[in-house]
Amino acid sequence: MPIPILMPALSPTMETGRLAKWLVREGDAIASGDVIAEIETDKATMEVEAVDDGTIGKILVAEGSDDVAVNQPIAVMLEEGEGRAALEDFIGNRSKSAFADVAGQTEAATQPATQNAEVMAENGAHVALPSATANGGRERLFASPLARRLAKKNKIDLGRIAGSGPHGRIVKRDVEAAIDQAIAPVGSSAEPAVSPSAVMSDDEILKLYEQGSYDMEPHDSMRKIIAERLCVAKQTIPHFYLTVDCALDALLSLRARLNAGAPRDAEGKPAWKISVNDCIIKALGMALKRVPEANVAWTRQAMLKHRHCDVGVAVAIEGGLVTPVVRKVDTKGLLTISREMKDFVVRARERKLLPHDYRGATTSVSNLGMFGIREFSAIINPPQATILAVGAGEKRAVVGENGAVRVKTLMTATLSSDHRAVDGALGARFLSAFKSFIEDPAIMLL
Repeated sequence: MPIPILMPALSPTMETGRLAKWLVREGDAIASGDVIAEIETDKATMEVEAVDDGTIGKILVAEGSDDVAVNQPIAVMLEEGEGRAALEDFIGNRSKSAFADVAGQTEAATQPATQNAEVMAENGAHVALPSATANGGRERLFASPLARRLAKKNKIDLGRIAGSGPHGRIVKRDVEAAIDQAIAPVGSSAEPAVSPSAVMSDDEILKLYEQGSYDMEPHDSMRKIIAERLCVAKQTIPHFYLTVDCALDALLSLRARLNAGAPRDAEGKPAWKISVNDCIIKALGMALKRVPEANVAWTRQAMLKHRHCDVGVAVAIEGGLVTPVVRKVDTKGLLTISREMKDFVVRARERKLLPHDYRGATTSVSNLGMFGIREFSAIINPPQATILAVGAGEKRAVVGENGAVRVKTLMTATLSSDHRAVDGALGARFLSAFKSFIEDPAIMLL
């Protein structure tokens, strides 16, 4: 069945865009990952990638068109084996208004969960047109050809799979996850899996609170994507947790000396101010370098062993969070990390981060210490295999080996790990390496 290619949402606030340039023509074959167009927003010019294989059957929006609404069809893609007759039948049976209706129905679509932790809608989103039956079900399931072949080969019932592709489309990774989780094959009497959103309907929730008072605030695209990705991550990644207390006294002393040595301008403003979080980022990158076996990502085909230590840092912004990435942390000094983070925070809060800024981290850190949180566990951001949750530094009484009680500034850090990629002993070595860099920070400067 032909598939409309929609105007993608390239940022959480994007409502319309300008189709600056088509990089393909009608009749061109495209493969997943091919750049097919350039879209201009108020923030940047970005490339749109195809997310499936097929052929460009019809271009609906001309090059240079302004104010093209998000989720408006801009082209139609033909799948394998489909020709001009299928395209004409598809377009002939559906007016532009029908396309617009589909865009409205699929506004809540989210990104595939296997991409890095970003909070923008996927470039080049495709959507198939669902039609309701009398009993409220779908007349057909919308899945990529590869997903259908894989499901047939492994006797997997596509009706029992929730699609994680653009606009609910079932893609290869969904079928692979179903195989891993041993979802019942066709003809099985097992009960279908129930998604969290199906546990209680919106009407049931409103009825539950009908005696109370509340305000309805619609979800924006960022909140929808965060919710979907966290559900997928928690349900499909086997998390386990390791916690350690790190003494901060030496780090705080080193930080104070470095900041005290910063030159000052005419107004007395220091040239730099290194934060504890900057030191934590550096220590995490150095720990990955010391324990490279933990610098990995799980795939069904193979373990991905990263060559660089790229740390994603959770930054809270209005309505959600983003995770800009400090690249090659192990090769950078604290001053460089500090300057990069200050720039990231400013641009994140202005919603001006580009995809390169928040894609491709090999691990992440979430620090809630500034809010007084002592300890917490974070959810892994796929496809990463680890994330470190850091609490506040606080003075605590510590009993030494000789029984003497001393007061130290301790910080609790909890490592969440994907057990498919990082086993318990490996996670412990990784966390121990992080602790050693925090407690003896001078070695990070070597």
